[in-house]
Amino acid sequence: MKEPLSATPAARPAAMRRRCRAETKPGPALLFSVIAALLAAITAAAAPVLRTWGPTFSDVAPPSIAPRSPSPARVHFGTEELTPAAELLAGFVARHYRVARESARDMVGSAFREGRQNDVDPLLILAVIAVESRFNPIAESEQGAVGLMQIVPRFHMDKIGAGIDAGALSFLPPGANIAIGARILKDSIRRGGGEAAGLQLYNGSFDDESRAYSNRVQVERRRLEEALPRTRNRA
Repeated sequence: MKEPLSATPAARPAAMRRRCRAETKPGPALLFSVIAALLAAITAAAAPVLRTWGPTFSDVAPPSIAPRSPSPARVHFGTEELTPAAELLAGFVARHYRVARESARDMVGSAFREGRQNDVDPLLILAVIAVESRFNPIAESEQGAVGLMQIVPRFHMDKIGAGIDAGALSFLPPGANIAIGARILKDSIRRGGGEAAGLQLYNGSFDDESRAYSNRVQVERRRLEEALPRTRNRA
């Protein structure tokens, strides 16, 4: 069909350009093809990088097993390494009084150490603990006595070390309680003139002529002695 004669030459190129753009406008199928091709190219380029990102299982050498270093010496709260006799005693305390073995070792070690420092039989200290608290470190009486050796804080504030908060909680830790209790026991024996009278003083029952408290402590000490060999090493 011929163009009308009225069409101007300037209008012809514009009409032709509009027709060409309409004919060459990309459709959806072409766009999807281009996007797919781009994604394929990106994946192919990144594949070597992904493969070399980390070593494969076959590339990893088995870890070398370093020789095991010897374990450091066991450290216990307030105690040093126990002698064989003390170890036997700790085992007996753990079984008979139903306390954890490590706790028993700590208590026995503290009793032996404080016994040496205060020149008091450590078995006597342990016997007092057995009577007073049955080796319960958080025992507390209605009269306000606390800890393993049932110390009444308000009567013994002078025995708290310098720089330590002078409260009831200062008497509760097993090591501190045994250290303070051993000093009180030593002073009681000195003032009483002997173990029996000293034990009664420690208990606050010095006027008890039956010496019931002292007898109970001695029974516990004999029980502890029976757990040791005939020749015992208290060092």
